[in-house]
Amino acid sequence: MLLAAVVLLLAQAFASLARAQPEGFADLAEKVSPAVVDITTTTLVSAPAGPGGIPPGSPFDDFFNDFLNPDGKGKGGGKDGGKPAPRKAQALGSGFVISEDGYIVTNNHVIEGADEIQIEFLDGKALPAKIIGTDPKTDIALLKVESEAPLPFVRFGDSDLARVGDWVLAVGNPLGQGFSVSAGIISARKRELNGTYDDFLQTDAAINRGNSGGPLFNMDGEVIGVNTAILSPTGGSIGIGFSMASNVVSKVVDQLRKYGETRRGWLGVRIQDITPDMAEAMGLESTRGALVTDVPDGPAKDAGVQQGDVILSFDGREIENTRDLVRMVGDAEVGKAVRLVVWRDGKTVTLKVVLGRREEAEAAQNGARNGGEDGGEKPAPAEKQILGLTLSEITDEIRKEMGLGPDAGGLLIKAVDESSPAFEKGLRPGDLITEVGQQKVDTIRDFEKRIEEVRDAGRKSVLLLVRRAGEPRFVALPVK
Repeated sequence: MLLAAVVLLLAQAFASLARAQPEGFADLAEKVSPAVVDITTTTLVSAPAGPGGIPPGSPFDDFFNDFLNPDGKGKGGGKDGGKPAPRKAQALGSGFVISEDGYIVTNNHVIEGADEIQIEFLDGKALPAKIIGTDPKTDIALLKVESEAPLPFVRFGDSDLARVGDWVLAVGNPLGQGFSVSAGIISARKRELNGTYDDFLQTDAAINRGNSGGPLFNMDGEVIGVNTAILSPTGGSIGIGFSMASNVVSKVVDQLRKYGETRRGWLGVRIQDITPDMAEAMGLESTRGALVTDVPDGPAKDAGVQQGDVILSFDGREIENTRDLVRMVGDAEVGKAVRLVVWRDGKTVTLKVVLGRREEAEAAQNGARNGGEDGGEKPAPAEKQILGLTLSEITDEIRKEMGLGPDAGGLLIKAVDESSPAFEKGLRPGDLITEVGQQKVDTIRDFEKRIEEVRDAGRKSVLLLVRRAGEPRFVALPVK
């Protein structure tokens, strides 16, 4: 009886596994393929300067022209002896229709710089497309075609529901072969490449050149990713492909469709992740949150955010790290009033901030800085070696050399003992320490007093605010 029960349980387990693996993808491929398109772009490219790359007017120009055109008809390959005519260069990619009236999603890099964009459908129909809007930050573009008949389309799914191991289907135009289907699983989630808003699904479904901009489908026929990049030493698929998650793409597409551009929220802070030794130095119980390293003019400064604050929550949602905060702010509506909860001086503080627009802030940045005035002969700055650092107090001459303002304070690192924890933490000569223990320092004595206070409090590390080439960051330095 017991043996029969075991056999029955095993049979049920194997039946469950058999049900989990699809018998095939034919029905799904047949369902979604009519909404997937091949994209051909044409770009006018200037012809080479001369035969074999010889610039016009060089001593060899006439020689190569006579050699390549012995009949004397034309010069340099152009008509009637004119300049060489521009040639047309073509590139291939993929995309998918998201509405019956002809809106199409693809990658920005597929259509960037194109003079003409041609869309080909599964049934062979071809239509010209125009660009509605692009977002280089997520590599997404929205196109539009005009069709007399309604077009087949697909819908976005919820990429946050996708799990590692789920089956997926990639459809596109790999290497110009057209309407090719490949299947695989989700290998990983929340991958980052180089972008600020990266949220890639990694898949082993074969993705090659030409698949860019094509859809990644779940088993319900919903688009959960846009195939964007591969990791490969050869340029061909080795089973490591990346699709931008649909929950990122759909928000970008909605804005491009409505405004023709993106409109992302802007908080106006520089931030960094918190390490365990930083958390210990600040009296935090965990590394959760985003540490504010600088607060330039903007919404955060107007709301009272301060350098050294740790942002714990944004608009009611907890912040795990800087990546979380960047995405939440970017997804938020421009002009929205949100509540920030920050950790400051050992307690939480709630602030209300009205978000600006990131695109406008980036356009307004000029980065220009003026140095201080030379005030004549200067006394030698005080120096001392502390915690493996050779520190120097700031003089007007140093301010001028470093391009600092006349009121800039801090201590200059002149040397770092390579065997010290300071060197391991990345501190280098030329760095400027402006805060120790979240208090400003201008003299060697200031630095020593902050260290004494940290030791007296029983802490193992002290938090330094360090500027390198004007960019601030926090470093937790052991004091014992």
